[in-house]
Amino acid sequence: MVAAHETTLRELLEGAKQYRVPLYQRTYSWTDSQLRRLWDDIRKLAEERIEDQNLTHFIGSLVLAPSPTLGPAVSEFLVVDGQQRLTTLSILLCAIRDHRATHEGPDHRDRINQEYLINKYKPTHRLKLVPTQADRTAYEACLEATPQAGGSDQVGAAYRFFAAQLVAVDDPDDPLDIERIEDAVISGMALVSVVAQSGDNVYRIFESLNNTGLKLTQADLLRNYLFMRLPNRGEAVYDSLWFPLQKQLDAGEMEQLFWLDMVHRNPEVKQTDTYVGQQARLNGLHTEAEIEAEVRRFCRLGALLRIILHPEEEPDPEVRRRLARLNAWDTTTVLPLLLHLLDRRKQGTATSEQIASAMLYVESYFIRRLLIGRATASINRVLLRIVTDMRKDLPVDEAVRAFLSVGRKYYATDASLREAVRSIPFYLNGRATQRKLVLQWLEESYGSKEPVAPASLTIEHVMPQSPTAEWRQMLSEDLQGEESFAEAHEALVHTLGNLTLTGYNAELSNSSFLIKRAQLGKSGIALSREIADQKRWGRPEIHARADGLAERIIATWPGPTEGAGNKSEVPWDVMNTALAALPAGSWTAYGDLAALIGTHPVSVGARLANHAAPNAHRVLQAEGVLAPNFRWLEPSRTDDPHDLLREEGVEFDRYGRATQAQRIGVEELAQLAGMPQQDGSGQLLRPRSRHNSPLDDRFLEQLRDLQDAQVAHGTVAVLEAWAGMGGMLFYGSGGETSCFLMARGKDHELGNIWPAAIYPSGKFEIVFQHLSTRPPFDDITLRKQFRQRLNELEGVNIAAAKLALRPGFSLDVLVNVKAREALIEHLRWFYGQAVQPEA
Repeated sequence: MVAAHETTLRELLEGAKQYRVPLYQRTYSWTDSQLRRLWDDIRKLAEERIEDQNLTHFIGSLVLAPSPTLGPAVSEFLVVDGQQRLTTLSILLCAIRDHRATHEGPDHRDRINQEYLINKYKPTHRLKLVPTQADRTAYEACLEATPQAGGSDQVGAAYRFFAAQLVAVDDPDDPLDIERIEDAVISGMALVSVVAQSGDNVYRIFESLNNTGLKLTQADLLRNYLFMRLPNRGEAVYDSLWFPLQKQLDAGEMEQLFWLDMVHRNPEVKQTDTYVGQQARLNGLHTEAEIEAEVRRFCRLGALLRIILHPEEEPDPEVRRRLARLNAWDTTTVLPLLLHLLDRRKQGTATSEQIASAMLYVESYFIRRLLIGRATASINRVLLRIVTDMRKDLPVDEAVRAFLSVGRKYYATDASLREAVRSIPFYLNGRATQRKLVLQWLEESYGSKEPVAPASLTIEHVMPQSPTAEWRQMLSEDLQGEESFAEAHEALVHTLGNLTLTGYNAELSNSSFLIKRAQLGKSGIALSREIADQKRWGRPEIHARADGLAERIIATWPGPTEGAGNKSEVPWDVMNTALAALPAGSWTAYGDLAALIGTHPVSVGARLANHAAPNAHRVLQAEGVLAPNFRWLEPSRTDDPHDLLREEGVEFDRYGRATQAQRIGVEELAQLAGMPQQDGSGQLLRPRSRHNSPLDDRFLEQLRDLQDAQVAHGTVAVLEAWAGMGGMLFYGSGGETSCFLMARGKDHELGNIWPAAIYPSGKFEIVFQHLSTRPPFDDITLRKQFRQRLNELEGVNIAAAKLALRPGFSLDVLVNVKAREALIEHLRWFYGQAVQPEA
């Protein structure tokens, strides 16, 4: 049993007290970013308290335990959790003391010391805060204001940071500015103090808090606050209301409930500010009856959130269906609206039919945005504002549709959708799970009496991503003007018209259309059977299927209101985002950009010729040469783009063609544009656990189906070597079963890390983009070294400009025994760095 209450730094530090940081705690480790965040909060609070002296800012919890050496003269506690906050605030008080003593008068030194930093008349317990042994010397230097204060250690760095900030904000014309900051620190920084019972095993408390993650959540803090406000009715309210609520929702869902309630009032509120926001609101209530009514309201909303998270518990079949679909879409920012809709029904101001209709409009909004390549643009801001901003004079479903239809919200019109389905690379937009859901729901629209289990289905490219000579011949018949095969293929391969669902992805792979047609004709999937009716599969057939699917989508998912005013538009901003992120030393082609945004290379060229765009000089023709009509948009500019590209690091051959190794293709452009990447879901296998998992077997089957025996043998040899050095294998669950070489799992103290992913279709992908956030490879020096090592392999040439992307090389490289052995040694080096990084 523990006692918890809200407190301030003044209450914690006043009187004869001592807080000792146990030896098992880590040393002081706050960095500049954490210090700046705290300082910004303090400055803002100091300004706000000019108008309202009672304002506080919650900064977390402090878990204390009575010291086993408790003496009668001093209240002594061990700091079980929260020592970083307490140490930081004490260092800040030292800096405030020294600043005020220097600029306002020496009396401030003794005052702040005696009130908050030392126990003047208790020499054996002189320090109110006793840091760990490793930090003690540096902290005492700050406390005593010796010349060593502000050294190069973390404690000294924090002191120097605060000292500099105080100098920067001290306005000579405002004699009270530093005083207000001190007051904000002492009286405005609110904490929840949790005190364990005497005799509790302090190490066990610390272990449970820090090793198993059982920290006080914002829901815990709000619960403590509410029942602190119920001194007489607390037990009854807990038994009748709160306990049943806790049985319905887990800790994370409880916290989510209180955030959703705040969003209904303020769409800008962050989930991390839930407790502070709810507390400020509840401070306006004055009686136990009012607090109890709030708990009762939370219970009503909690029951509704339970239904949202568990749609199978909803009695109305159409509401249940819509909730299940939005749940599967997995966008948490739709939850405030869903809670509002169910609450409207509960209050009798909306029917089940109306809220199901409103949810259909939201589902349609998601799908139409995805289909026009706008899956994520501003979507969270839009969703969080529906409840507060939609019209109150309309039925709720009409109000939701009207809100989504106006402004720049990308609720695609029928005309926009018809155009986009033909041209937008559907397979590169949105999350993989969402793309599959669209195809799955399209399949359901056919009303098959024998629906196929969705778990067994994957997305299949009918015209394959890696076309064979037979496919090249078929598509070449459809080329227009000067169009190259690569441009035509990229413009079609990822569009919706070329995609279907199948349970036979590996068997179909790169097979000819004749073979695919026979297999798809036997499918239980209506989406696939209609493809089997075609005699060939080129541009006319893909466009015709896209047109048919567009009409089915329009009939299934209603669009915006007629007066919405949305116009069809090419997403030039997506192109510009990708161009702005294009690294120096790289280039891309007009066709790559056209495929990215669903338009034609000629349109891209015309756009770049007449509108300013970042790095436009890095856009070349597919063979790597500058467009004949290229010109700078700045009239005064006369420099040669070739010279600029060479200075940036682009290499040209003797014919003036940029090297293809430095070309950024459409999938890499999608990464640069910030499009969500393939989901990382999969199954983690133990090292050497061969043939004990369906995914393991599926990877090997696909590898042997898609590659010749030598390539498959070389790839398996690399996997076995990786497992032999201690690595793990992680298999993706997409249509093509990828294999990740895991050096560390997610439970490692530094998080998971992998150097590469292997795709049975033929790519050994180096995940530099992932490595840039994983220690020790967040150090670019190590990533550069890894790239240099890989480029020593025959057949590998990874451009320096791709150090922020996920480049790769062909699995054919692994056929060469020397190259394969060298790769294994480079992977061994990587594994050593990742698991036992050098000091």
